[in-house]
Amino acid sequence: MLRRDFATWQCGDRELSLARPRVMGILNVTPDSFSDGGEHADTASAVAHGLGLLDAGADIIDVGGESTRPGFTPVDPDEEAARVVPVVRELLDAGALVSVDTRHPSVAELCVRLGAHVLNDVTGFTDPAMVRIAAESECGVVVMHAGEVAEHPTRRSVLLDSDPRSREGAAEDVEPEVVEAADDDTPADKGDASSVRLDEVMRRSARGVTSPTVRLASGSNRRFTLPESAPIMRRIMGFLGDQARTLMRAGVAHDRICLDPGAGFGKMADEDVVIQRACAQMASMGYPIMCAVSRKRFVGAISGVGAAADRDAATIGAALAAAEAGARILRVHDVAGVTQALNAYWSIAHPGQSRAFVALGSNVGDRVGYLARACALINEIPLTCVSAVSHAYESEPAYGIATPVANAVAEVRTELAPEVLLGHLMEVEQALGRTRPAGQDGHGPRTIDCDLVFMEGERHAGDRLRLPHPGLVERDFVLVPMEDLVHDPARYLRHAGIDVLPREERVGIVLADLGPIEW
Repeated sequence: MLRRDFATWQCGDRELSLARPRVMGILNVTPDSFSDGGEHADTASAVAHGLGLLDAGADIIDVGGESTRPGFTPVDPDEEAARVVPVVRELLDAGALVSVDTRHPSVAELCVRLGAHVLNDVTGFTDPAMVRIAAESECGVVVMHAGEVAEHPTRRSVLLDSDPRSREGAAEDVEPEVVEAADDDTPADKGDASSVRLDEVMRRSARGVTSPTVRLASGSNRRFTLPESAPIMRRIMGFLGDQARTLMRAGVAHDRICLDPGAGFGKMADEDVVIQRACAQMASMGYPIMCAVSRKRFVGAISGVGAAADRDAATIGAALAAAEAGARILRVHDVAGVTQALNAYWSIAHPGQSRAFVALGSNVGDRVGYLARACALINEIPLTCVSAVSHAYESEPAYGIATPVANAVAEVRTELAPEVLLGHLMEVEQALGRTRPAGQDGHGPRTIDCDLVFMEGERHAGDRLRLPHPGLVERDFVLVPMEDLVHDPARYLRHAGIDVLPREERVGIVLADLGPIEW
């Protein structure tokens, strides 16, 4: 089959397969973010970090220029644009799928014009101007719930299995503090209403991750109970559903919408736990669900980790639980850690094969012999098998290579993530004596070259791996061998949005059929 029947998230000109959870790397271009403020505040370091996140396994880079930490200082849209726009532009040029984390319509509009793929609005597209921009673009959208989930900001908690002597210092009953919400009709030129509302939400979160304790009557045991789930989920799912319908009425297609319950935004720790446990319930609404719990206060509260920057391991646990419950977008700081854990977990818990094509080339020694040995070694990669191999073909020199090259294409079936498969292919090159002299551009003499050129349902950017391979559209020495495997590669690749060049415009023209490869 040419295309898999899996749910997708349409993000501009990109169609992101959700057959497996995707990792969104957080790139804060701010001086005051709660866990990494100031680390990537200039354009050069921000772009370098973003490219590093791609190489670590991120599928999406989420660029934000305004911190929404508790008690945050609102940023002028012009200042936010100055921080964000240059970073977005360079990451797009590098081929990244870019999300923009903003609540300002002017910033969103600028980034959409640049080609940004996703708008991530912390205020949940409550601003009609943001709805209009989303409707006029083809971007994916992330609708987030930022607000309280209970009628009263506090609830009564009890101590567990406590001795009366341990309760001497417990606080007296505390009246709930009422947070005044800003008037929704406040004009923007008289004060940013969304900023006021969001600030009040975050101030509540800053008061602590647990509600005040109360003095207990005598007795040895008291049961801990979480807040009732139904009222919380009615409020969150009601808001998210309403905003999704608002967007669709404005012209935003259903497959462009992703929902985020807004962990930590106006919610107590226990409430966040309830929400995360209801991830499957939210997924039943029919939209992709984002898990954005990275380094949040409630993660620290339930894991016992105080410093935000030290909560990455705890974040991995929460993210995997969310993925198992149905979340498909994991927004995290520690991309490498989450990607490694997710790849290992998903390969074991959710087996599923992907079809991929590996281009093989050799221009020294026993060229066809090296192709055969490479196929045999690829077939030994864990959770991977070679399902078919083309004939070997001799092609004319290209890309500065001085001698003719023997080429082939291997079709593989694998349960590995693309980055993992690439690592094993590089090990195959090393096993067959491939060397990469310093200063060589990669097109010199080599015993074997193993290029992952295409994997169904996968797109990737970065210095380490690009999918589809950027040279695939022009390489005759790849497209001709592929004809042995898929009959009409041009038509096959067109279904994935790849238009190959006609043969007269290609490089590395095939000169001769060297026959089948015995591997």
